Amino acid sequence: MVADTDLTRPPRPPKRETINHPSHYGGDTIYEVIKVIEAWNLGFHLGNTIKYIARAGQKPETSYVEDLKKAQWYLNREIEKHTK
Repeated sequence: MVADTDLTRPPRPPKRETINHPSHYGGDTIYEVIKVIEAWNLGFHLGNTIKYIARAGQKPETSYVEDLKKAQWYLNREIEKHTK
């Protein structure tokens, strides 16, 4: 039996997935960023470059431009590694 107070409580919003296939990671699709990075065998620097480009502006706490600057930083590291 449900108490009367339970009927007046608003429904809880669905819990946001933060570990397995969160939406800002691309969700559970064939294009999820980690799947692309692994399929293309990109390694750390290029993988992070792709990650920040693909997810640019998706998280409320970081801006689109900030994410692109992070991608640029990783890309520059990869370029430096191959030009020394």
